[in-house]
Amino acid sequence: QVQLVESGGGLVQPGGSLRLSCAASGSIFSIYAMGWYRQAPGKQRELVAAVTSGGSTNYADSVKGRFTISRDNAKNTVSLQMNSLKPEDTAVYYCNLEGRPYSDFPEYDYWGQGTQVTVSS
Repeated sequence: QVQLVESGGGLVQPGGSLRLSCAASGSIFSIYAMGWYRQAPGKQRELVAAVTSGGSTNYADSVKGRFTISRDNAKNTVSLQMNSLKPEDTAVYYCNLEGRPYSDFPEYDYWGQGTQVTVSS
């Protein structure tokens, strides 16, 4: 069983910054990628940013140049530095891990419980 624990959400004014962190624990044989998704009220969950074990990154167009994802492979953690936040960034942010719990298992998607980010004056 893989557990993802997120931290760092909260309320921030437009133009401000927040840093989200996520730590993975449990039965983890290998990790392909870790990342962040978000879901605003009435909208579908969408990819914000992801990073593979090899260091390749992928960002939503709406956050390019403002958000930076980083990962510590040794500690199985992923962080999202969010700068120049906008009201439209308001959402519940979910940590995601794509990986295998055991060598003979397929890859699964694992999710954190979500952390609220609210950008408002």
